[in-house]
Amino acid sequence: MLQLFLLFLSFSLAVEALHAFMQDESEHKHYLIVSAVTNLLVNLLGVWFFRNYARVNIVYRNAEDMNYHSVCLHVLADSIRSAGLILASWFLSLGIENAEVLCLGIVSVAVFMLVLPLFKATGNILLQIAPSNVPPSAFTKCSRQIAACEDVSEVWQGRFWELVPGQAVGSLSIRVKSGADDRAVLEYTHGLYQDLGIQDLTVQTDEFVGPVS
Repeated sequence: MLQLFLLFLSFSLAVEALHAFMQDESEHKHYLIVSAVTNLLVNLLGVWFFRNYARVNIVYRNAEDMNYHSVCLHVLADSIRSAGLILASWFLSLGIENAEVLCLGIVSVAVFMLVLPLFKATGNILLQIAPSNVPPSAFTKCSRQIAACEDVSEVWQGRFWELVPGQAVGSLSIRVKSGADDRAVLEYTHGLYQDLGIQDLTVQTDEFVGPVS
């Protein structure tokens, strides 16, 4: 995934900065600067193309939003790297010592901060974390409302997460009383969770059997 690549890029830049500091390497060849300027101009064109996603934090309404945001952040990170190389060359021409180390360090931190929100968002999806736009108290309230129904004896194993950005799913187990109409319970349950934004809900119903005397 692009966000993992960008995280590794920030770490590699930090290592490169440390290496440059230890080796005291400060030579920038002319063709590298020309390449950096050309790369920066091309990347700025890409940023303009994906300008609607050129933000660090963005609300993902669907999976395509996350994909486009990943591409945009990749282009931005490459632009920052090229700009860092140009800035380091300018600082060196002014006689500033350790300019390469300083610029690489700044670029490393900037790329890391740039990709961190996207990395957290994808991590929450992979770890099946509960949807961030729904407070936990709302799920608790829905469970209590279902349990308060006349035909329901128990509600348990509620599990809710984001399958893809903008699409929350869940599963729930309900134990209905013997002889109760579980269809009405299912309709009521789906209605409650759809109001919270849970578009796809799997409900398992079991019939409660009382103790045999």
